[in-house]
Amino acid sequence: MCRTTTCMRCRKTTWAGCGNHVDQVMRSVPKKDQCSCNPTVEPKRARSEGQAQPGWFGRLFGR
Repeated sequence: MCRTTTCMRCRKTTWAGCGNHVDQVMRSVPKKDQCSCNPTVEPKRARSEGQAQPGWFGRLFGR
């Protein structure tokens, strides 16, 4: 689960966590208060309906 945190560079609000809930977490933070530093990690995007979730073996073996 993602959560808000403070950016160490600009001291504005950013996110931390798994990356699946970034939109939900940052929705309540005004744009002027959001960190605009270059991200070191990209948030995960929702899969399209046609894509299946990788299974346990797929994640284990990177397929």
